[in-house]
Amino acid sequence: MTNMSENFSSTSRRNFLKSTLTLPVALAAAPSWLTPSAAAAPVSTALPRRQLGKNGPAVTMLSMGGMMAAMSTDYLDIAWSMGIRYFDTADCYLHGQSEKIVAQWLAKYPERRKEIFLVSKDHPHAGPEQLLEMIDRRLAACGTTYLDAFYIHGIGPREYGEGSLNWPKSDAYRKVAEKLKSSGKVKLVGFSCHDGHLPEYLNAAAEGGFLDIIMLAFNPFYPKDGPLDQALDACHAKGIGLVAMKTMRSTKDVPKRLPELDKLGLTTHQAVLHAAWSDPRISAICNMIDNVDQMQSSTAAARSYKEPLKFAHLELLRETILAGRRTMCTGCPACEEFAKQTDFAFQDISRFVTYYEQDGNTEARDYFQALAASHRDPSKINLAALRDACHFKTDYPEIIRRAEHYFA
Repeated sequence: MTNMSENFSSTSRRNFLKSTLTLPVALAAAPSWLTPSAAAAPVSTALPRRQLGKNGPAVTMLSMGGMMAAMSTDYLDIAWSMGIRYFDTADCYLHGQSEKIVAQWLAKYPERRKEIFLVSKDHPHAGPEQLLEMIDRRLAACGTTYLDAFYIHGIGPREYGEGSLNWPKSDAYRKVAEKLKSSGKVKLVGFSCHDGHLPEYLNAAAEGGFLDIIMLAFNPFYPKDGPLDQALDACHAKGIGLVAMKTMRSTKDVPKRLPELDKLGLTTHQAVLHAAWSDPRISAICNMIDNVDQMQSSTAAARSYKEPLKFAHLELLRETILAGRRTMCTGCPACEEFAKQTDFAFQDISRFVTYYEQDGNTEARDYFQALAASHRDPSKINLAALRDACHFKTDYPEIIRRAEHYFA
């Protein structure tokens, strides 16, 4: 196993080992409300699948991210045993160790490669054409001859420049996508995005019509008929596969149980997953699953999903999340509009604080320090006004104070 001691907090290690050692007992003894159908599922039976867009493959509706401290070949074994067949990684996760762990796991079980959907990402700062030289490094790092999907990682004007807003509809990116797929090294091409310009990138992708897959920051409580909703419709109509991420980032401090959700056989966290799956445009949710307890809960939620949540339950979840302590907005028009008007990277900084506090990820310091000085300077933005305008009342003054304490 790769030595991950520098990234693996002692708390995460204890939780991981404890959960791993008790996994067989936990699965056998779990009450039916926690594992509605998982208890009856044979070991290694894949989770339910959804079609990825109009022309993509069917993928398990839950994907496991690759930047958590517990990432290891053993952890991938557990994910496989619980039915996950969709794995997401990137060049930068765990200082490059995440892809290497995937490679070690595939070397151990080469027969599993054809049964999983594997995604990796890179940062083509010089333009989409750079992906053509990056792909071989990603394949070598992941220990595979092809990727099921290859993304531009975290597309946004701050990292890639204003011109990137047009990349998803540009001839240059179209030609790159065609070359990558015709080479046999990549099956699907797309990007990930958690930027305030997300609706614009989605609309550009819909207009271009050549991208296959997009992973986007998503919550099920966004305004209907708003810019994001319309952009999602446009992409869905073009057959682009949509994968939700950051879905659980606002749920750390919510109550674990609510009587109304008990009647559905769901914990609060499972209900949030069901809320996201209730949107028929979403093919899968990519989660950073920190420990085996979370994995068991999330996979049980996938197996138990049968129909969309009712509006009353969605509103209950929204009100519950609003009442909790959050370190990042789950996505609202006010924050997105602020992001377009300022160089201050409040959304990125909030995300880094979340990584640091919730995940114990010390790489968050490096991410913060890598921001340009102007992107870390809050002197020209009214953080209190930003907090008050946010639909989720995210406490930006306090979050920025903590960021400066943690990272400066």
